[in-house]
Amino acid sequence: MKSSNSQTPSRRAGRYRSALGAAIIALAVTGCSSGQPQTGPAPDPSPSPVATPAPSEPAPYPFHYPLTGLGTNEAADSRPLMVMVENSPQARPQTGLDQADIVFEILAEGEITRFAAVYHSQNAKVIGPVRSLRPYYAELGEGLDAYIVHAGWSQDAINYVNSRKLAHFDQVYGDDAYYWRDNNRVAPHNLYTSVEKIREGSEKKKYRQDWKAFKYPFMKKDDEATGEKAEQIKVNYIHGYYVTYEYDAEAKLYKRSMAGEPHRDKESEVQLTAANIIIAETKHQVLDNEGRRRVDVNGPGKGMLIQGGKKRDITWERKDGTIRVYDKDRELPLMPGQTWIQVVPGGSEIEIEYEN
Repeated sequence: MKSSNSQTPSRRAGRYRSALGAAIIALAVTGCSSGQPQTGPAPDPSPSPVATPAPSEPAPYPFHYPLTGLGTNEAADSRPLMVMVENSPQARPQTGLDQADIVFEILAEGEITRFAAVYHSQNAKVIGPVRSLRPYYAELGEGLDAYIVHAGWSQDAINYVNSRKLAHFDQVYGDDAYYWRDNNRVAPHNLYTSVEKIREGSEKKKYRQDWKAFKYPFMKKDDEATGEKAEQIKVNYIHGYYVTYEYDAEAKLYKRSMAGEPHRDKESEVQLTAANIIIAETKHQVLDNEGRRRVDVNGPGKGMLIQGGKKRDITWERKDGTIRVYDKDRELPLMPGQTWIQVVPGGSEIEIEYEN
């Protein structure tokens, strides 16, 4: 992985503070014409100040979502679902990526990436456009013990799913009832689903409902990220396709863009953000003239963890179901919130910029 740190010229913004001092002068005026003290009604005594109770801290949540670390009042023990979401230009902007707990971005055919969006904590009502499955995405879905949601697959993917008896929903072969098409878009870039439809389908198909849950370690409320400054990150894939993230210090989130344009949700038009960005460098092998690939999603490999305006070099490895990040042998915690995992070919250039 090639990492280039670029420091932009420092900017200085003058700040002016105006302090207004107020002097209160008490003048005692004494009448002396009569030589007698003046009498009159006694002033009302000042009311005693009433102490205002300090606002109480909200009660801690009894449960936390394992994939985001965010609190919840109910046990989070239902299985997640992993949806294959298209990223060709005709499919943009997508819908529902902002409500995923984790989003993997990996090269599929040719020069286009594809997303595997994992849903657990939010009930996304529209997700898509949905596209086909590849074997390395199936590996990720199996590790997460997720329902795998897709429209078609490669031969290697179907072999993997069938041999492992994975719970999945294939729109092309038998599961069309759990999808719909948006007539405002041209097929095949117009296929959508929802969390509710997949959960209903999982009961009809008698898939196991309880989750073999695991969790990431998460930072505590007042913990600060450590590492080098990382305010803008550029992830170069191949042939001009790149992703950038720009840090919003107030929100403590990275705003995502693709090919120089803000990456927005189609329905809400809100720009997508990430609390954590994991960049995982791994082996990619092109298999055929269609550009299909074999991608190692097991590791270990080199990478970066970017969070809270900071970057640190890490080792990544898929353990206990998902990609995790390590400093030597110590697993590093994530910030609570959504995580984007950028899986890139070996030797990809990652540009990091910051201001003094």
